[in-house]
Order: sequence, then C-alpha cells, then structure tokens
Amino acid sequence: MPLIPLRPLMEATIKYGFGQGAFNVNAVAQAKAAIEVHEMFRSPAILQGADLANGFMGGRTDFMNATLEDKKIGAKNIADAVKKYGADSDIPIVLHLDHGRDFDSCVAAIEGGYTSVMIDGSSLPFDENVDLTREVVKYAHARGVSVEGELGVLAGVEDHVFSASSTYTNPLKAVEFFRKTGVDALAISYGTMHGASKGKDVKLRKEIATAIRECLSHEGIFGALVSHGSSTVPKYIVDEINALGGELTNAYGISIEELQAAIPCGINKINVDTDIRLAVTRNMKELFVKYPELRTSASIGGIYELLEAKKSQFDPRVFLPPIMDTVMKGTIPDDDVAAIVNCVERGVKEVVGTLIVQFGSFGKAPLVEQVTLEEMIERYKKN
Repeated sequence: MPLIPLRPLMEATIKYGFGQGAFNVNAVAQAKAAIEVHEMFRSPAILQGADLANGFMGGRTDFMNATLEDKKIGAKNIADAVKKYGADSDIPIVLHLDHGRDFDSCVAAIEGGYTSVMIDGSSLPFDENVDLTREVVKYAHARGVSVEGELGVLAGVEDHVFSASSTYTNPLKAVEFFRKTGVDALAISYGTMHGASKGKDVKLRKEIATAIRECLSHEGIFGALVSHGSSTVPKYIVDEINALGGELTNAYGISIEELQAAIPCGINKINVDTDIRLAVTRNMKELFVKYPELRTSASIGGIYELLEAKKSQFDPRVFLPPIMDTVMKGTIPDDDVAAIVNCVERGVKEVVGTLIVQFGSFGKAPLVEQVTLEEMIERYKKN
C-alpha cells in the first residue's frame, strides 16, 4: 500500500490508547528489517530518517557537514527503500523526517518521498518557532504531508541537536503553539534526553503531558504528543558491547516502565534511535569475534578496523563507510557484506520487536485508517 501521512496513525493512537514507536533508520537494511518486524507483529510503523541521516544516505560519510544536495539524494534513497519493502505490505507505514533543521531540509524530505516531517524550532524564541513551524505546515499540508514541531528543550546530543540542560514545555504555551501553527504533533520536553547518557533512574514529568492533553481536549484542538530522546539503552546490550572490547560509560536510558506510564498520560509517539545503534554495533563486534578471518576481508575488514579504533563509539554510521553502496542502495556484492547486513537486520528486529510489544502497538495495524496523501490534502483544506 502507499505510505500514509502521520496524522491518521496519531488519530488511532489517541482513539485506541496505545503508544507508537518511531524508529530511526540509516541504511536500506535497517528500513527492510524495521518493516518486516512491524509486519510480524501486525503493528503500524513509523520509520524515521533524521535530517543528517539523509546526508549520510546521500553518501556523505562526514554527515555532520552534509549539504542540502546530500540530503536530497539521501531522502530519496531512504524513501525508495521504504517504498520497495513497504509497497506490498498490509500495514500502514509512515516515513517521517526527524529533527528537520530548517525549511529547506523539510522541503528536501518531502520532495524525496517523506510523508511526514518534523521541523525543530525549539532553540528559537517562541514567536520565531511559531513562524517557522507555520511556514512548514503551510507547505507540507498543501501536499498531504503531516508536520511535527517541538516546544521545550531536551538535554543531550543527537546529530546536530545539542543542549547541556532541559527546559520543560509549558502546557499553556503548547496549546497556544498548536492553535497558532496547525501542527499535527508536538515533541515536548518532560524529562527525556537525547543520546545514551540520560542519567540513572530518570523520572518523567508525566503531569506535563497530562496537562497538555486535557487543555487540548477542552479547547477541541487535535494534537499528538511526541516523546523524543526515549531510548531505553538496554543494560544487557551495553554490557555485551563492553565485554567485546567496547568502552561505553555512563550509558543509561529511560526505563520502559516510565515510558509505558507516559502513554495513558497523553504521549502518542515515542522516538527511539540509540537502542538500535547499540544492538547493531554489538552484533558487528560479535561477528568479528566469532569469525576472526573476516577481520582481513577485502570488503568488510575496514569495518573491523573502525570498530577497534573507535571503541567508545556505538553509532553504526561511524563503522559502515567501507560499504556505503550497501548502506545507500542495499546491494550485497559478496557473502562477507551479507554477514554485516545480517548483523544490521537482526539488531533492528531485536530492539524494534521488543518495543512494539512494550508500547502496545502490536495488532493495531487494522485500526489505522489508510489515507493517501491526495486524500489528506482535501482533509487539511477543511481544517
């Protein structure tokens, strides 16, 4: 089926009271695996490409310096992969831009085939954030594409998003933001953090989500609430990485119990990236331990060298440059590359499958209305 915009999936989460994971993908193999595991659990799917992930998928291995042209190429590569593996799927699939840096990045994603975009104006003053988000909403809704904004600041690091401290979202300002921008979803700051170092025993300010949800309901405004920085950073995976020679320290996530408790308080979409990175990196380390002859492989030996040189890193994008054609296009030239692709796919399925069950989206695919972009254009015109 065609990819759907975010809005109808968020409507289903609100109506039926389940949490929907949104999972970042940075390679064709990740997109394939994410779709397959959602299909297995009959769950709707949100696959996310971060702004700089588009740069990486455009061939820019130094993705922090990705240009707009890099992002355009990468957005199409991600969209082509999701369409390839999702075109005949029975589940609704959303392709969402995570942390769009500016208006042009959102346009690049939409032109590439994304059905939903996030514009991150959270570092701007409130009025400037409203103006930027409203501009993106106007452009995107005219094309049937849903929009997520952000209000409040999360601490931590993720690609180009960095803050040393958090600023919690003001519920009244959140309602004003929804009203003034017409945005479909809003990422809020309520205690989550970007990255793998979130601190021990984090307690989420779930009352913030509750207050926003109640105010929106009172005002008759539709709005989905999004939890960014919500990776659980499984201790067993961190321990396994370190046992394989990794050097990860201070790696703590948000407990699954805290995230589960946030869902009935009004959280609808839960973003996860770090957990996938950890599982894929552990699998690659295990591969080279189990099959040491692969360390000198002509096609993937370079991955082993990077794993050894960068022991405190866990982002697969750091290690995968030796096989960029596979990352970008899904080509598998030999058995050695196939072994790495298997590591990637198994890591994605392990993490995503677990969270589909824990967030409660399993079996919910039939509950989501399958709305095309063309149909969504007409719906947005009526709002």
